[in-house]
Amino acid sequence: MNRPDIIVVDARGLMCPLPLLRLKKALMDAPESGLLAVLATDPAAKIDLGVYLEQVSHELLSMEENSEGVLEVLIRKISAPSA
Repeated sequence: MNRPDIIVVDARGLMCPLPLLRLKKALMDAPESGLLAVLATDPAAKIDLGVYLEQVSHELLSMEENSEGVLEVLIRKISAPSA
């Protein structure tokens, strides 16, 4: 993921819950409709990130494991509607 418009959260080598915590921090700083990519090697990250993204309004664009065993998750930040 070598695009300048994507915020990369490199969580390779970090164990649960750090990949999720790093994503949450990056989402706070990301612009609305911004793209974020999470790279993770913790097997639990697929479940943790998937469940989290089901519970919030951000859009999961893709989630796949590459040939090196790194989970690559692409997310679009969606701001919550104002009340």
